[in-house]
Amino acid sequence: MAIRPALPAIVPDYTSWDLGYTDLTWYVYWIIGDTTEATLAKSAFGGLLMIAGAWLAHTARLRGKRWQGFALACGTGVLWPWVLVAAGLGLLLSNLLWGWTIDGWQPTFAPMVSVPPAVVIVYGPGWLVAVTGALLGATVITPLAMVLVNLVFSPFGLSPVVGSTLAMSVGGLGAFWLCRRLPWLPPPWTPPPSEPSSEPSSEPSSTAPVRHGASWVPRRILADFTEAHFFGNEWAGAGLLLGCVLHYLLNPAAPAYGSGLLPHLLAAQVLTAACGVLMWGGRWAASGWYPTFVPIVSVTPATVLAFGGTVPSIVAGAVLGAAIAPPLAAALARHLPDDVHPMVAYTASMAVCTATIIPLLDLLPGF
Repeated sequence: MAIRPALPAIVPDYTSWDLGYTDLTWYVYWIIGDTTEATLAKSAFGGLLMIAGAWLAHTARLRGKRWQGFALACGTGVLWPWVLVAAGLGLLLSNLLWGWTIDGWQPTFAPMVSVPPAVVIVYGPGWLVAVTGALLGATVITPLAMVLVNLVFSPFGLSPVVGSTLAMSVGGLGAFWLCRRLPWLPPPWTPPPSEPSSEPSSEPSSTAPVRHGASWVPRRILADFTEAHFFGNEWAGAGLLLGCVLHYLLNPAAPAYGSGLLPHLLAAQVLTAACGVLMWGGRWAASGWYPTFVPIVSVTPATVLAFGGTVPSIVAGAVLGAAIAPPLAAALARHLPDDVHPMVAYTASMAVCTATIIPLLDLLPGF
């Protein structure tokens, strides 16, 4: 924020997306921006550098480099290219089918972080799996999100995050129910013996807890920024953050819906990531996985936008989100069948926490 006033506005601001659905430049810019919509950054630069960071980590894994970071795609590593294909196809189809409805904003990003990559994690690699997931995401998740956001929750003044994440949860349940009945899908995928388990578990394991070194906390904070994208890697997280900051420096009215609140969003998200990892480090050590990423892409940034980036909103959204959202997500995930990805539980926690915490804070003085 101190550097920005000395720089010219080089890239278009958020209002440039009002050019219209038929403008190719606008269309590409919007779609790439959708890749970071889950973090509420809406930054094309952040999306490009996030994917570049994930590609770097994937290449490092293939070459056996020690600096590859956390394994991509829910710890599978090998499934990441198919996760990217399914998410990208779902995002493209979502915009092709529903982009004409955009009047300021619509949740066209929803398939990127929900059913398409989740179907790949459950059913494994291959074009049939990736295309099936993409179609389900664009035809089930996006229209359901549009209905919930525009017709159910927005009239009551609730954040669009509530409608978007609830659509991912409810629509995800329906999509996985349908997947069981699609004859062309293979049985649920089992990772090769050399690969870690593809399903993150919220149950503590029977083995001794893992001991994490000093570098694990900052690496985990970075990785949590891309868990919603099914990347979960610190190189991808670093790319996302660097791209968002670059976008802000080029024009503060471009990312974060032109609100100018990107620094406030990032401050709150880093704070909630740090709080979550430190609060629930024992669960991470015991089970190897814990959904500390949940508030980063839901209640925390939504709180910042709802209250204009005030210090109380940053602190309250970060601390409350880190304390409440991960254990709720883990508890809900325990009740899901094996062929339903825990994404369904995680997004349900996002919806519940965002729908309750922000209205409660609104009743307190100082918000």
